[in-house]
Amino acid sequence: MTSPTAQLAAFAAQLRFDAIPESVVRKTEDLLVDWFGSAVAGHGSRPVESITRFALSMGPQSGASEVIINRASTSPYLAAMANAAASHVAEQDDVHNGSVFHPATVVFPAAVAVAQALGASGQQLLTASVAGYEVGIRVGEFLGRSHYKVFHTTGTAGTLAAAAAVGNLLGLDAAQMQHAFGSAGTQSAGLWEFLRTAADSKQLHTAHAAAAGLMAAYLAKDGFTGAAQIFEGPQGMAAGMSSDADPAKLVNGLGTRWATAETSFKYHASCRHTHPAADALLQVMQVNKLQPEDLARVVTHVHQGAIDVLGPVVNPTTVHQSKFSMGTVLALVARFGHAGLTEFDQHFQDEVTRGVRDRVEMALDAEVDSAYPQRWIGKVTVTTTDGRVLKGRVDEPKGDPGNTLSREEITAKALRLAAFSGGATAGEMQAAVDALWGVAAWPRVGGLLGARG
Repeated sequence: MTSPTAQLAAFAAQLRFDAIPESVVRKTEDLLVDWFGSAVAGHGSRPVESITRFALSMGPQSGASEVIINRASTSPYLAAMANAAASHVAEQDDVHNGSVFHPATVVFPAAVAVAQALGASGQQLLTASVAGYEVGIRVGEFLGRSHYKVFHTTGTAGTLAAAAAVGNLLGLDAAQMQHAFGSAGTQSAGLWEFLRTAADSKQLHTAHAAAAGLMAAYLAKDGFTGAAQIFEGPQGMAAGMSSDADPAKLVNGLGTRWATAETSFKYHASCRHTHPAADALLQVMQVNKLQPEDLARVVTHVHQGAIDVLGPVVNPTTVHQSKFSMGTVLALVARFGHAGLTEFDQHFQDEVTRGVRDRVEMALDAEVDSAYPQRWIGKVTVTTTDGRVLKGRVDEPKGDPGNTLSREEITAKALRLAAFSGGATAGEMQAAVDALWGVAAWPRVGGLLGARG
């Protein structure tokens, strides 16, 4: 029997457009448009601009691949790096619940950059992207909950996802793809410690993952070899990064279970761990017609992963750090009905927000924790200033597959993101999104904000 690593590599190498169900193709188009909005939203962000300046200073000043935030062009490697940084900063990119992994921000930057350089078709781009999603999600599931406690899975599993997508575009065979996985896995990195001091590292995680995965695939095409058992080997990723890794999850339902279709969209502009509680609080407030001043205490009943990631953020000092503060997110939801980019930018630190924030606490809940990460249940207990105790519950937060965003909502979200960042005019963004909805018919992938083939 071949190893799980070899089976996963063969799947990624051999995947073709005709093997992907039409519903999964349509979902991948949705995910691509959603990602594009997040990439444009990176325009003007200080850490994103810093990584982009670095990338452009290191490479050609013009090339086949587009840098979305400033309309520059450069090599695929450096464009992937810049676009991956850009599409993660607004905290609006997609997430797969079961793997606790953000696929779009590492898969699409690498796949789009290489597709542009190769002159690949829209169908080839979509196929490669599905390969990246399927691999990255399974690697995240394989690494397990213990991994996520310390490691940012998007930075670690993301390296493999990018390698799978680019390897598929390059036409790697199964053996070459396995070598690409070995080279990608040995570069996997990303630690949560940055959150404690509001450091910029989260954008570096995605930039590195997309670029390193791309490099691993190109090296494999050139005959460069990597570890054969990078996942389950005695000194592989499981040995160094997890205490509950399950190799069977690497090959779970390959070709029959399409994990791409399980991916959720983000409605609030914050860490996904805050969304279930935010939706549950909004439910309580709407049903009972509450105002922020009516909230004496809010207890969010959460899984351990939420406590691990959000717990260190007690007094956020930057907009980005505030998106990992459960209290801040719930305060903005209580005030405005949602926690969007403008709400964070203008109100994360004002007196009313801080007042509500300090009345929010997290409590580990056995039901929520046992359901996680397959299901992200939202439960809150609200005590009002007049002594009432009210409970809210949401089993599928807005954006989950069972409570998903329509194409109209995805388009509107992309337009909002562009308007907020100034990365594209309303007309430019509408034209780009309209074109992207037809990506499967493109004979050649060109610039997403420029001329298309």
